[in-house]
Amino acid sequence: MRYFIGVASREHVRVGVRGGFAQFSHGKLGPAKRLSKGDWIIYYSAREKYGGMIACQKFTAIGQVVDTAARQVEQTSRFKPWRRKVKYRRAKEVEIHSLLKQLSFIKKKDRWGGTFRFGFLEIGESDFYLIARRMLPSQAI
Repeated sequence: MRYFIGVASREHVRVGVRGGFAQFSHGKLGPAKRLSKGDWIIYYSAREKYGGMIACQKFTAIGQVVDTAARQVEQTSRFKPWRRKVKYRRAKEVEIHSLLKQLSFIKKKDRWGGTFRFGFLEIGESDFYLIARRMLPSQAI
């Protein structure tokens, strides 16, 4: 089992949670292929809306991959993103500032935003559980 962070606006994360799917880096195949059934995903949202200026800076969703392969969907004739099916947990959003000093995958604590610039990253188990315990305070993980 592995642990990943996807980066998307809060608005886009909510669409994925409602639809039971995850997509990364504007629907690219590469990140979706890296996931295996049983892997965990936490979404980080820097912004409220895609292209918007209102900051969010929270971990906004957490779930587990339930399919065995990426699938391509047709949103429009020109946009066909790759997705994974995810069972999301009912979770509390958590501000990243409360965890910055403790997260080992954030190397530069004073310039932490750059960590998320590629939109998808694998994290270690201890970092996953640190975030997950805050997002799911009364649930078993």
